[in-house]
Amino acid sequence: MSTSLLTDHYELTMVEAAMRSGTAFRRCVFELFPRQLPPGRRYGVVAGTGRALEALATFHFDPDEVDFLTRTGVVGAQMADWLKDYHFSGSISGYAEGDLYFPGSPLLTVEGTFAEACLLETLLLSIYNHDSAVASAASRMTLMAEGRPIIEMGSRRTHEESAVAAARAAWIAGFGPTSNLAAGYRYGVPTSGTAAHAFTLLHDNESDAFTAQLAAYGRDTTLLVDTYDIEAGVREAVRLTDGELGAVRIDSGDLTIVARQVRDLLDDLGATSTRVIVTSDLDEWQIAALRGAPVDGYGVGTSVVTGSGEPTCSFVYKMVARATDENPDSPLVPVAKRSAHKSTVGGRKYAVRRRDDEGIAQAEIVGVDTPVATAGLDRDLLVDLVRDGQIVGAEPLARARERHRRSVEELPMSGRRISRGEQAIPTVMVHGEGPDAVLGASLE
Repeated sequence: MSTSLLTDHYELTMVEAAMRSGTAFRRCVFELFPRQLPPGRRYGVVAGTGRALEALATFHFDPDEVDFLTRTGVVGAQMADWLKDYHFSGSISGYAEGDLYFPGSPLLTVEGTFAEACLLETLLLSIYNHDSAVASAASRMTLMAEGRPIIEMGSRRTHEESAVAAARAAWIAGFGPTSNLAAGYRYGVPTSGTAAHAFTLLHDNESDAFTAQLAAYGRDTTLLVDTYDIEAGVREAVRLTDGELGAVRIDSGDLTIVARQVRDLLDDLGATSTRVIVTSDLDEWQIAALRGAPVDGYGVGTSVVTGSGEPTCSFVYKMVARATDENPDSPLVPVAKRSAHKSTVGGRKYAVRRRDDEGIAQAEIVGVDTPVATAGLDRDLLVDLVRDGQIVGAEPLARARERHRRSVEELPMSGRRISRGEQAIPTVMVHGEGPDAVLGASLE
């Protein structure tokens, strides 16, 4: 299935108008970047890279799509002929999936003709804005869970395709299994699930429901004990398993209090190895509040798939350099917006994460029109994703998950807090190179 129409009307009209003015095939550089973090957030997480590369591979205009565009007057004959053979032949570099980002980080650099690169704007922004918002929220939750597993279970709280992407992004950021089977099928994200209250209500009593579930899945399963009376449910679950039940799940009440009561009851009944799992509209703040409670795992739905109140990262896609004619060898000149409050910095960007001798991040150094010299434990942040139209940056999802883990470990301790504060490390723009380089103001 083509992804070419997952875009905005004006992308095509801009290209058509540029064709008529003779500027459509000038070489250009576009960058996708964040102007700022959500209020109070200290870092963001890059996610969606793999999905964007998949979408790019099928970004072409099928005959019926071209027919739709001409029939409805979106494009004329010349543009239609060009679209029939469209294939992105440029190059893309950017931050690797799972890495962290900060204001001004050049997450993607897209180089090609204006016509080729312009058409990718909406597709790239829609994928990166959604997936990075989910991963950024999920990362905060995994930090607060302090190693205890979190199940992603938000499929019913968002669009069906967004749910698949959200499960993938949450797993990158450290979540455990997802309830979403499509995410398991497409991306290999581990899946899990047991039963909801409807299963208990289906049976004549709670004991019959527990017995049926245990018969199907064994004693290591998780029993939902709050359909009727939690204490009675726990006692029956322990009785049926001789104290060898895998876990109980609590989905209601004051979880801090109820978790302690359930843990004490399980221990009193001899079920000391039975785990306590809690759900019920959790977010990073509630998980943090539960850190002192005897909770062994969490289930999170609505909050993670909606970015915990920040469903987009407000990434933008802007031209930063262009040639002055259509000669492919013409030099690029920086271009930038000058409008108040939405100005941009012209010129291609390069990025390095400055780290001290212990490997702790100190700053995001962004070079303007020249690579940043590295020293010590500094880490280059840009990797090749597409080279001359060929995808070269595809990787296993597990690699992005591991990269995220390592990137969070680089943060100073102050950057791992969920309390409102400044970005974990400053972003510093460097203009020029060598001893005469000019350091721009930190973007904080």
